[in-house]
Amino acid sequence: MRISEKTDQAVKAAIPLANCRSQNEFVEKALLHYCAYLQSGEVANILSPMLVSAFRGTVQDSENRTARLLFKLAVEVDMMMHLFATAMEIDPELLEKLRALCVREIKKTNGSISLKDVVEYQRGGDQ
Repeated sequence: MRISEKTDQAVKAAIPLANCRSQNEFVEKALLHYCAYLQSGEVANILSPMLVSAFRGTVQDSENRTARLLFKLAVEVDMMMHLFATAMEIDPELLEKLRALCVREIKKTNGSISLKDVVEYQRGGDQ
């Protein structure tokens, strides 16, 4: 196999970085890596373990943050429901109808609702 002088120098400089004992070992590792890249749709086989670990950590941090925020939001909503329930006497049948309506609205709008839309609905619009 013939390679340019520049490539040969790059290989020799990279051998210690790859923890290889010889140029042959380095080239073999490089070829296996490249073959895996060509044959695999699995990016994790190509990315360095440190990079994969960093991605996983970032995703986990994001997931944890989202979970904490959802928990805080649930607490606030629960507080509002308790305040509302103490101020109003609501018929259980009406409550079930309201729940069904809200489920339909959330499904219909894919969770995108606004106070303006609800006020409009309650005033008789878009029923």
